[in-house]
Amino acid sequence: MALQMKANGCAAAAPLSFRRCLSPFSSRVSFQPSQKVSRFSVSCVVKKSPKRLKYATPRFPKEDGLLYIECDPNGADTWKLDSAVELLKKGAVGVIPTDTVYAMVCDMTNHDAIERLRRLKEVEASKPFSILCRSLHDIDTYTTGFPRGNSDGISDIFRAVKHCLPGPYTFILTASKALPKQCIKYGTTTSKYASRKNLGVRIPSDAVCQAVLEKMGAPLISTSVRSPEENRWIIDPVLIADAYGPEGLNFVIDAGVRVANPSTVVDMIKTPPTIIRQGKGPKQPWMVEEEGEDGDEERDSISSTA
Repeated sequence: MALQMKANGCAAAAPLSFRRCLSPFSSRVSFQPSQKVSRFSVSCVVKKSPKRLKYATPRFPKEDGLLYIECDPNGADTWKLDSAVELLKKGAVGVIPTDTVYAMVCDMTNHDAIERLRRLKEVEASKPFSILCRSLHDIDTYTTGFPRGNSDGISDIFRAVKHCLPGPYTFILTASKALPKQCIKYGTTTSKYASRKNLGVRIPSDAVCQAVLEKMGAPLISTSVRSPEENRWIIDPVLIADAYGPEGLNFVIDAGVRVANPSTVVDMIKTPPTIIRQGKGPKQPWMVEEEGEDGDEERDSISSTA
């Protein structure tokens, strides 16, 4: 059963939907105007009448509980995030908002937490995760960086990339030796580990997400939150709590309902940089679109990226 931080001036017994109406920071889902439809059909799950959750004063959850935190989407009350960050540092798996959909996250240095995240999402060992970063410094630390100019006439696009960040893009880069082994290797404990050289990196522009990363002091392993029964993003944090709380999720940070539009994934290892999933981030002049069966396979491999 999910537990929630008690907001100032709100009655603990009030239903969640009623409490949201009273909150100065509450918001409901709003869909963007009609745009050109990409090759991907974006679907979502919205709970119009969320099941009422029980509340308690802010504290760490019990073993069978869930810490549920309502937070100002603009980041005005980031002190509420301290308990969630402490849980992350202890190996918890939780859900935080991003500038696209909600993401399930854990400490990138904690092997047990990463395995729990895989079990919660039922993610195969061969499927890669991405990491949420605080800044370009994190990207420089855990990858070999963005491509530079070369003798083939490829221009230095680093300045162009900086205009996209923070923002709704996931860039695939070559992992550096600084990245923890559990992030670049996959397999089972009874078989030989296979090495993965590439890594998806994100710097979301969401204020709450950035506050969590700053308090954590390091990037977080990340995967988008989807319905356990259907291959759809869950954009309502109440529904996320209902779906994954009984399965062992440790906390949910509620910053309002999202729009079901994931990040645009760009493979920076290819020349020129190639879009392998068109999402919220618009196509830039220096990007090209993927074509052919190989592109379909790559899109499948990053389908869990927020």
